[in-house]
Amino acid sequence: MFTGLVQGLGTIRAVESRGAETRLRISPDFALHDYQAGESIAVNGVCLTVEQYGTDWFSAYASAETMGLTNLGRLTTGSSINLERALALGDRLGGHLVSGHVDCTAVVASISPAGESKLFRLSFPTEFGPQVIAKGSVALDGISLTVNACGPDFLEVNIIPATQGETTIAKWKPGTMVNMETDLIGKYVQNMLGPWDGGRNFAQTKPSSMSLDFLHKHGF
Repeated sequence: MFTGLVQGLGTIRAVESRGAETRLRISPDFALHDYQAGESIAVNGVCLTVEQYGTDWFSAYASAETMGLTNLGRLTTGSSINLERALALGDRLGGHLVSGHVDCTAVVASISPAGESKLFRLSFPTEFGPQVIAKGSVALDGISLTVNACGPDFLEVNIIPATQGETTIAKWKPGTMVNMETDLIGKYVQNMLGPWDGGRNFAQTKPSSMSLDFLHKHGF
């Protein structure tokens, strides 16, 4: 579990691809010590497991599933990435609950100035529209952000100077593909409400038999 508060940037030192699978060697560009084999580290918002490590590097494996759903396949030697170590019980939850399980990729559609900030508009697949709400939370490349405005297939986020300077957002431009994870709690609520929506917008494959007639017949 993560918070979406990026601890710092890292650099891809090596990319070893084997078919659809990949192993990444990563060097943090900040002090990151006391690695443990098997611990989780979010790389551009993707939860990866530390396999091997040295004093200033670690390696992690990305499966075909992970490579197919995220932008990790676009990383090359020298690429800059966002890094966050897993949340420890008792830590401050300054962002929001982030699982590191990416739902889809979003694409930067436009960037416009907003005082010292920048307003980013991103597009994403419409099936994830119900999981994005105005003033709710979203993780983009592992960065916890507040949704300013949204529609069925887009969202807008305001990026303050500090976030621009401390994350890979500084390199985003129209056409950039980023990893998107919608609100964790919202997804559970959406799935739980599926039977009462007839499966139209939720992960429910069969319409519910629940209706007013059904309730009346059973004494409600």
